[in-house]
Amino acid sequence: QVQLVESGGGLVQPGGSLRLSCAASGIRFINFINMGWYRQAPGKQREMVATLTRHKTNYSTSVKDRFTISRDVAENALYLEMNSLKPEDTAVYFCNVENIYWGQGTQVTVSS
Repeated sequence: QVQLVESGGGLVQPGGSLRLSCAASGIRFINFINMGWYRQAPGKQREMVATLTRHKTNYSTSVKDRFTISRDVAENALYLEMNSLKPEDTAVYFCNVENIYWGQGTQVTVSS
């Protein structure tokens, strides 16, 4: 059974940082090429935040230069380092593998 579990979300003040993690079981990241982080804010559609294809990264314009996606094949984990957080970054963040497997999400709230 495949399971992706996100963690690391929480409440942070504007300008702060968080590091999200996505731990996988039932699959090995080394066998997959496309991974990514997505987010969904209340009343909005889910949107791409960052993707990782082999060693190539892609970011939405709203997070470029603030967020960094990475993966650790040995740990079978995907990460999202988020800096200079803004209130508009508030959303539930999901990790994804090959557009097939999704985690349950982790809430990120940016507020003073």
